Amino acid sequence: MSYGLAVRIREESPDEHEAAADVQREAFGREAHDMVSYVADLRASLASEPGLSIVAIDENKIVGHALFTHNLLDAASQLVDVQVLSPIGVLPAYQRRGIGSALVRFGLEELAQRDVPMVVLEGSPDYYARFGFMPGNRFGLRRPSLRIPEAAFQVKTLPSYESWMTGTVVYRPEFWNHDAVGLRDNQ
Repeated sequence: MSYGLAVRIREESPDEHEAAADVQREAFGREAHDMVSYVADLRASLASEPGLSIVAIDENKIVGHALFTHNLLDAASQLVDVQVLSPIGVLPAYQRRGIGSALVRFGLEELAQRDVPMVVLEGSPDYYARFGFMPGNRFGLRRPSLRIPEAAFQVKTLPSYESWMTGTVVYRPEFWNHDAVGLRDNQ
């Protein structure tokens, strides 16, 4: 899909892993503490669990990348499969052109078709509100870590969401192994 942009958005192919990791490294710059192995470890989960790795392509060059990975919601009656959007990055020279927005929209549309009930993320409420993300506590969700600012812990419910889906979001081990949860005192 093009979303009115010159770039195309589609699922990532295996031969694009390195280029997508490079996008994340460049997008996060100094904050990219070991971004390549973080992306690789999260992507590896897609071999056995549901998720989505998508790229934005401009003239055969990958300029944006986003990962949605399987995580859990520990609801009172049962565990619920949810997706977490992390990371999402666009090459600095391509930022502020709507590419990140196109990646988010494509991912949400694809996951809605796969009957995913919700997507969770840590991010700017000002930015992600445009896609319908709202504070998780409005839906009875608890953050997986107290280091995540309450306002930054957000959820987008999708058509298969049901009101009983409340509880604690449980991040997959890769988030913890790479210390990619919440804010640190030195940030």
